[in-house]
Amino acid sequence: MSEIYFVRHGQASFGSSNYDQLSDKGHQQAKLLGEYFHRRAIDFDHVLMGDMVRHRETAQGIAKGLGLEESTFEVFKELNEFDFHAILAAYTAQFPEQALPEKPEVADFFKRLRKGITLWSRGELEGDLPESWADFEGRLQHVKADIMARCTGKRVLAVSSGGAIAMLVSQLLRAPSETMIELNLQTRNTALIHCVFNQRNMRLSSFNSVPHLDDPEHKTLITYA
Repeated sequence: MSEIYFVRHGQASFGSSNYDQLSDKGHQQAKLLGEYFHRRAIDFDHVLMGDMVRHRETAQGIAKGLGLEESTFEVFKELNEFDFHAILAAYTAQFPEQALPEKPEVADFFKRLRKGITLWSRGELEGDLPESWADFEGRLQHVKADIMARCTGKRVLAVSSGGAIAMLVSQLLRAPSETMIELNLQTRNTALIHCVFNQRNMRLSSFNSVPHLDDPEHKTLITYA
């Protein structure tokens, strides 16, 4: 059976000058996931990852826990996240009264991001955006098609981001854009999204599971940012 585990990156550094790096919790989450795979004897024939720092660091942590050689990683830029900084900036420029407070909480950020993504999906977000909604949809369709064409008969690990994974899952479910937005905002860090596939189709098996964080001692490691 061909199968793929999409993994959202570990907790990034929200609130710091550089979001695109794992926090201490993010590194822990990734290593624990690798150890979980090792205990379950889940090995991978192929490892894909976006080219963002948080993707690479997550893949490295998983590899450390699993005992996997990093030389097997393949950078697949189509797995990258959409530019949520640009979406947020465009939204607050279009609606200046929605500017973030001086010391924003996570909820302040996500409330505005949700509205910005909604407008983006409808073609109503103004500004010079680096990627259209249609382009975003298209590259995730390419991810699916490429994996189905190249990786049949393999078990694949793909480290990506919440928005990219949510787009792919919503496509598998043939769901509307609103579903992508909801899935994006609830996907946990280092969550597993398991799919089975062949050269003709890919099907969702499970979504947003964190079995490596199920122990009560790891409760504080369940994060969303």
